[in-house]
Amino acid sequence: MRVGWGVDAHRFKHDGVTLLAGVVVDEDRGIEATSDGDVLAHAVTDAVLGAAALGDLGMHFPSADPRWWRANSMDFIRTAVAMAADHGLTPSSVDVTVVAESVRISPHRDDIRTRLAETLQIPMAAVSVKATSTDGLGFLGRDEGIVCQAVVVLTPA
Repeated sequence: MRVGWGVDAHRFKHDGVTLLAGVVVDEDRGIEATSDGDVLAHAVTDAVLGAAALGDLGMHFPSADPRWWRANSMDFIRTAVAMAADHGLTPSSVDVTVVAESVRISPHRDDIRTRLAETLQIPMAAVSVKATSTDGLGFLGRDEGIVCQAVVVLTPA
């Protein structure tokens, strides 16, 4: 068994939408990012890469590379899973925590879990999605951005 941890944070912007695992969770604000800014997908990708000891998100999908402009971040997860498979490892579970002041996860939790289960090719019962806030502390408390942390377990294929 191999365990990886990933984290990502992004600032909100006034236009666009906020995505988590490809699910629209805020229709009034977007994310400042090169890709679609899906912090959950970025954290999960980093966790998969970390568990497989294959580097990090920035190494494989650098923000300075125009190929990743407005890229679908769920494709990053798919690529990381394929890379792990090339090393004989496959995801068996994921646990994510979204930290945000006003973005509500509860109405979207099942859709997020379904998308993650499909993308990681694991049962939905092996996908945990949680949320918390900072109760007004720091940039998150001022509702200036969003953070996601993820833990992924990989097992031999």
